Amino acid sequence: MRLKIIGTGSYLPEKIATNDHMAQLVETNDEWISTRTGIKQRHLVSSLEENTTYMAIQAAKKALADSGLQAEDIDVILVATVSSDYVTPSTACMVQKELGASHAVSFDINAACAGFLFGLNTVDAYFRCGVYQTALIIGVETLSKIVDWSDRSTCVLFGDGAGAVIAKADESGMIACLQGSDGTHAEVLSCKARSNNNPYISTDKNLDYVFMNGQEVFKFAVRKVPECLNLLLEQANLTLEDVDYYLLHQANYRILTSIAKKLHLPMDKFPSNVDRCGNTSAASIPILLDELNHEGVLKEGSILFLSGFGAGLTWGAALLKW
Repeated sequence: MRLKIIGTGSYLPEKIATNDHMAQLVETNDEWISTRTGIKQRHLVSSLEENTTYMAIQAAKKALADSGLQAEDIDVILVATVSSDYVTPSTACMVQKELGASHAVSFDINAACAGFLFGLNTVDAYFRCGVYQTALIIGVETLSKIVDWSDRSTCVLFGDGAGAVIAKADESGMIACLQGSDGTHAEVLSCKARSNNNPYISTDKNLDYVFMNGQEVFKFAVRKVPECLNLLLEQANLTLEDVDYYLLHQANYRILTSIAKKLHLPMDKFPSNVDRCGNTSAASIPILLDELNHEGVLKEGSILFLSGFGAGLTWGAALLKW
């Protein structure tokens, strides 16, 4: 049995921060941001209640409603995030509690921008082994709380939001998947956790914020995504022409255009919402999936290539049938 997506949902904070708003915070302007990234605006949480857990729950409720399942039907809840509200309990456990998904084992996964793909691939492995039959997979981020709002090289890139899918074990769906990591280059996109300040160690208590070497991440993505695609196509005995849509992590529109150019494919094969949402890390692909699903773009039998890439350096990719 394989993973098949049967429902989607998403949540974006009501507060929209345009590039002009960003120009009021740091030395930048709309032209500088949009020409380099394609980003025009991003959604940001605007209250203490509108946190990572809240957004995950809202997206999950919509995905459940779309699937026709009840919370009690879910066997496993997996949340991909690097911006949880608690060190423990996991965001997934908080979602389980709110939904009343009493039968679901629940845990988080930290793989940054590849997190949602790691989640899909993990659940697909569960299904193939016969361990579980239904799953809720969420990508959610409140990146605005780990961004340095005085650093114009990063603060203009990121947004907040959540996307979720309901998956069931089925005879069709996931065609092939892969994932990987290269920790030797982990420093190109990083954010340190709290330092130790026990009775025997005294360290700087200042909190760290997201650091990114944009050029290195750009080169990594443009090289790794086509590499993953070719491996999966060969494994599945498919061609580029067999894939209906290429749904990539929404980090930077120039990354998308560079990958499309490298593959000699038209941009209408690469749906995007980075102009409206910015980079939402683990949430970007499930948010995009939900938009396309409810716009009627995705048809029964459509073949999709999904790929997430980023901090770690980690990457995940999947070919699946809608």
